[in-house]
Amino acid sequence: MEFDKLVHQPTRLQIFAYLYAHGEASFTELKEELEITEGNLASHIGTMEDANCVAVEKRFVDRKPQTTYRLTERGESLFEDHVETLERLIEGLDE
Repeated sequence: MEFDKLVHQPTRLQIFAYLYAHGEASFTELKEELEITEGNLASHIGTMEDANCVAVEKRFVDRKPQTTYRLTERGESLFEDHVETLERLIEGLDE
């Protein structure tokens, strides 16, 4: 049983889970809800974007730039696979 390192990394796992549960979120929302620094968030989002796991949308809201993120189909699939791996691991503990 192997974990995908892209998803399993603790901060990215939080980002995957948050976006999976909420559909989409702004940079500020992710930073505040997950209590991580701007630099750390930007780095992990960049890694996820490079792996085609997160889609980025930039727009203006009340004349202010706003960046929102959502998981791509690939991102959702990788997260679901990770959860299934965890569930199999937990089930194996009962044996």
